[in-house]
Parts: sequence; structure tokens; C-alpha cells
Amino acid sequence: MLDVCLLGTGGMMPLPYRWLTSLMMRYNGQSILIDCGEGTQVAMKEKGWSPNPIDIICFTHYHADHISGLPGMLLTMGNAERTEPLLMIGPKGLQRVVNALRVIAPELPFEIRFLELEEARQRIHFDGFYIDAFKVNHNVVCYGYSMVVERAGKFQVDKALELNVPKQCWSYLQKGQTIEVEGREITPNMVMGDPRKGLKVTYCTDSRPTDSIREYACEADLFICEGMYGEPENQAKAKEKKHMTMQEAAQIAKVAGVKELWLTHYSPSVTRPEEFIHDIKKIFPETIAAKDGRSVELKFAEE
Repeated sequence: MLDVCLLGTGGMMPLPYRWLTSLMMRYNGQSILIDCGEGTQVAMKEKGWSPNPIDIICFTHYHADHISGLPGMLLTMGNAERTEPLLMIGPKGLQRVVNALRVIAPELPFEIRFLELEEARQRIHFDGFYIDAFKVNHNVVCYGYSMVVERAGKFQVDKALELNVPKQCWSYLQKGQTIEVEGREITPNMVMGDPRKGLKVTYCTDSRPTDSIREYACEADLFICEGMYGEPENQAKAKEKKHMTMQEAAQIAKVAGVKELWLTHYSPSVTRPEEFIHDIKKIFPETIAAKDGRSVELKFAEE
């Protein structure tokens, strides 16, 4: 199961009813945060989640509405006596930017490790899942992210019995380990079925529509994408500022064949994004004008 919470849905500036951009996901005891705009800690507390177990923070880019909440977040983690290392992922310049922000949070009881993205497309593997980072099209270097939870095939008991594999060795094969039985090498592929469909969440803000977004969002269980403007007359403004309209986000969702689209990163001028949803659903019916704190538990498809 993958827990997803869109903590903040605002762009440019926080509003009394809308925090700035941030997404948190939890899987198998690990927590991943994407962006950390102002108010992220408050949004997290409103959700009832804690920042202390965050293992990974990914940044799309370094505009203030995506990173201004970081110093306070680090101080909170430090005050909770965290000692485990924290991994940060982001475009080139990540270490320089974070160290500059840490002028007001210089002493921390844990190590920060930096992974600066150097390629247009980069995959980072973790235990049981991976994160794909892909460049998008903003007025500064900016990345989107897909988190993919892998799922192994079913353990085939009949094949294990046929190969005389002792039951106490089955768990090793299920974990992908090769074993030796009576001088014979037994590999996982000899007793495991084909890999099954996992889970995928794709997140993108601050970009014009790109082929990379469509590719990485393909068949995602959840696609979270900026809908900066809802009015069609703001199309020219979206192009100028390198942002996306709700209509464009819905078109990407339709082409990519995603299961559900959550709109986010609204302009402060968009006070009621749900007012546009009727027309947006004509393009992609499974669209939701997300609000702060919107959550879902994604589960593997039943066989």
C-alpha cells in the first residue's frame, strides 16, 4: 500500500486557505517528500503525519514557493533528535542552495546527503521502489518525478516442489536471492511468475506540456499536475510564464491514460478551482480539483 497526501496546492504565495506546494508519500516504512513550500509543516500536522521519519526530499526546482519551508522543517527534525541521514534529490546546485538556507539552521544532529541530478532523465533505486526524475520545461531547470513501487511475480509452489526446494528456503527466493540445493543452483526466476503491475504516482508542477511528462505519466495510478490557470483566456499568460492550464493538464492525462488526475499549484487568482472542473472533466472525466490535504491509499490490483 502506498499512502499519498497532497499537503499544499498553492503556487507563488500561501493563502489563508491554501498552503504552498508539497507532496508526501509513505511506503513500507519510508517517507518521501516532494517540494517543501512555506506552510508544509503546518499542513503535515493538520494531516496528522510527522516530519521525523522523512527519508527522502525531492525538489522540482528552487523557486521559493517550492523550497521556502525547508529550514523550519530541518529544525523540527533536529529538535526531534533525529540521527538518521536525510537524502535530498534535486537539480544541480542543490547543495549550494540548501547550505545557504541552512544559515538559520546550522547545527543538525543528522547528516544530509545530496544527489544532484545531472541527466535529463535519471532513475534512483531504493528498496522496493524507484524514483524517475525527468526534465520539464520551466523558466529555470525543473524536474518532474515518478515514484514506482515494483511488485514481484507470484511464488509458484508447484515449481518449488517439483525442484525439491525445502520450504525453509522459499522466502530467500521470494526476496530475489539465489540458493543452492543438493549441489544445484536455484534462481528466483525458476520459481517466480512474471512481475505483476505495481503502483505509480507521477508529479509535475511549473512546466509547459512536454513529451517527457506524457511519457512518465503513462498509465500512472495517480497523476498530480499543475493547473495554474482555469480560464482559457490565460493560455497566453501560461505560455509566457512557462506554466500549464487545467485544460492542458487534462489533455496530458487523457493521452497518458492515467487512472486519475489531481490538479494542483493554483495561481492565487484562482480562488475556487472547482468552478472550472465541469469543463475540465469533458476532456478527462477522472479529474479532481485537489485541495490541501487530499489523500489516497493506493493498493495493488487484486488478481
